[in-house]
Amino acid sequence: MKKAIVIALVVLGVGGVLWVAKAWTSRQVDPKTAKFNSDADNLILGIQQYREFVGSYPSGNNPSIAKALLGRSDRKVLILAVRKSDMNDKGEILDPWGTPFRFYFSDNEVMIRSAGPNKVWEDSNAATEDDLYRTAPAPR
Repeated sequence: MKKAIVIALVVLGVGGVLWVAKAWTSRQVDPKTAKFNSDADNLILGIQQYREFVGSYPSGNNPSIAKALLGRSDRKVLILAVRKSDMNDKGEILDPWGTPFRFYFSDNEVMIRSAGPNKVWEDSNAATEDDLYRTAPAPR
């Protein structure tokens, strides 16, 4: 009888560990989402460094911001935050799904937005909304 109880407890313990392991692995971040997070963090850091050198954020649309970070503006400040492989023929910095990022600036904050896996810019209230955002305050 004791042997049967011990075996049942071991089986339940192993089953519990397998159940937890399965739940944990299903919650791991999608590789493209992880790349977005990494790319956005690097871009934010680069934009903040640009601001420290120049005194203001780069201005304009996505290609203008890319040019500024690559040192191709009148300021000639090169910030290594953009890889050529992450750009399209128009000079736009792309998210992991191939959609150009959108950049937003306030006096003390940077936000980078991706259209996400479905490549559609959506309102945050939309049922299919999967846009991704990354933001950080400017260093003091």
